[in-house]
Amino acid sequence: MLSKNLLNELNEQVNFEFYSSYIYLAMAGYCESIDLVGVANFFRVQAKDELDHAMKLYDYVYQKNGHIELKAIEKPEADYDGMINVFERAYEHEQLITRKIYALADIAHEEREHATMSLLKWFIDEQVEEENNFNNLLRKIRRVEDNPAGLYLMDDELAKRVYINTTANA
Repeated sequence: MLSKNLLNELNEQVNFEFYSSYIYLAMAGYCESIDLVGVANFFRVQAKDELDHAMKLYDYVYQKNGHIELKAIEKPEADYDGMINVFERAYEHEQLITRKIYALADIAHEEREHATMSLLKWFIDEQVEEENNFNNLLRKIRRVEDNPAGLYLMDDELAKRVYINTTANA
């Protein structure tokens, strides 16, 4: 059984993952509005990925006989100052997610809640990949933002990203 403290923190993370999905959907909307539909596709897929993360935690809480408390989702920022700003904010957000997952892992470790530690190891590994992806994309967008041909090629590349539920077998 989960402690009250750990259950509360897992609930906070479920809600934060839903909020993360909103953030990426807002970024997709911004990209759509400036005719970068490939980049918008990338962020739409990312939004779905965050929903999967929320549901992975949601399911775990119920497997441990806990209860989910859904809260209101804050309105995300919708206006950005160009593509560099969008990717900077996305990278910063992934770093925040990592810090939150680490804090959860610290609580699980302190409470010797081994099942939760096992679950959070998946999230920790996922965050290494997420931060790396966003860091690489930020570096690329910095190189091409003032180059319309480069931006077009990057938009075309990101249009090819497809949604895959990575939590299904994890």
